[in-house]
Amino acid sequence: MTDDEAWRAEERFWTGGEDHYSGALDPECVMAFPAPAGIIQGPGIAQSLAGAPRWSSVEMAERHVGRPAADLLVLAYEARGLRDGAVRYLAYCTSTYRRDGDRWRLVQHQQTPV
Repeated sequence: MTDDEAWRAEERFWTGGEDHYSGALDPECVMAFPAPAGIIQGPGIAQSLAGAPRWSSVEMAERHVGRPAADLLVLAYEARGLRDGAVRYLAYCTSTYRRDGDRWRLVQHQQTPV
């Protein structure tokens, strides 16, 4: 996965629907969000999105890409998310992707509000 492909995949996690999550998440994925969501793991992630409002847009600033191994890719960035009728959301985020055959799957995502 190129850096550009990684950033496009990451954006789809913000703006895409449950179908994207179901196909792009590792079964053992762990996510940590601010309260009230908290820590979510595995199948509970896609289930938690059912009917949840999605982000209308997200800007990713201070982008960093790490490749600690051939089959791992780590993204770190500042997210500026917009949702219809809501205040802009600002957070520092990290996501880790693992290559699974010819696909890359998300294994970790974390958000720290700014």
